[in-house]
Amino acid sequence: MSVKFIAIGLDHRHIFGMTQNMLDAGAQCLGFWTAGTPHSLEGFRKRFPLLKRFERIEDALASGADLALIAAIPADRAALAIQCMQRGMDVMTDKPGCTTMAQLDDLRRAVRDTGRIWSINFSERFEVPAVTRASALVAEGAIGRVVHTAGLGPHRLNKETRPDWFFDRTRYGGILTDIASHQIDQFLHFTGSTEAEVTHAFVANHTNPAHPGLQDFGEITLKSDQGTGSIRVDWYTPDALPTWGDGRLTILGTEGYIELRKYVDVGGRDGTDHLILVTGDRCEKIDASDAGLPYSDHLLNDIENRTESAMTQAHCFKVMELALQAQALAEGA
Repeated sequence: MSVKFIAIGLDHRHIFGMTQNMLDAGAQCLGFWTAGTPHSLEGFRKRFPLLKRFERIEDALASGADLALIAAIPADRAALAIQCMQRGMDVMTDKPGCTTMAQLDDLRRAVRDTGRIWSINFSERFEVPAVTRASALVAEGAIGRVVHTAGLGPHRLNKETRPDWFFDRTRYGGILTDIASHQIDQFLHFTGSTEAEVTHAFVANHTNPAHPGLQDFGEITLKSDQGTGSIRVDWYTPDALPTWGDGRLTILGTEGYIELRKYVDVGGRDGTDHLILVTGDRCEKIDASDAGLPYSDHLLNDIENRTESAMTQAHCFKVMELALQAQALAEGA
């Protein structure tokens, strides 16, 4: 089977990596559709000049694709995903996959009724080789049983280049629904948790009074029967940092720990994907940049064989459920 896919909604630049990774995995892109002229459209056309644009969404839905990649405005992603599933397509969506509990309920029903896959591309796990290496080390028992994760998700604001929806709480979903879904995903993954409780959540707009709909800081604490987790996300990355954010993850086990400096190692080595491993007999920094990115290959396998090797459907739903619960708790809803 040669999987064919379409890209729907180019409102977030994550669609670049989603498209490239599926092409690299051997899938065929039939084209793309997007509403209007989002900021990323020019760059997408430059990177993928041979892909045709469907003028109407109906043409994209009728293209015969097996898979739809969705990176539309966050509040619009659930409805588009449901349309695609009802037309027989599996879905890979950018995070957040939805922005309200009502949307999540609709997605659960669509998956149940259609038998389609709804997968969220948590790029801070699936597009970071260091996380691939950390997953292997944890699976091998290198640090014992994981009991805690500490995830940091700082981002650069780039205020002048952001579209209007970026500052509209109802459109982007809130900082915990959006960014922190990455760290919730990693907490569940590394602790092996299938259920968890949000014990604390907080959001604020500390530095952007001109944009009252923006939340520029957020934090969450989580607890499960496997361990606990702490999360901090923000839009404060200083201009001097050579990348968009100093994303880090510390994984604490009963016999050691792993620290990931995913995108930059300030004051240390050049490059990305720095992994620090400390155990009873090892204390070293590892270049994990060659560890690979198996998510797209696994998703293709799931599409072909109706398996769950990339991510279980239950995990995908649980991440968004917890993110939405944290957002509601932080806002006093």
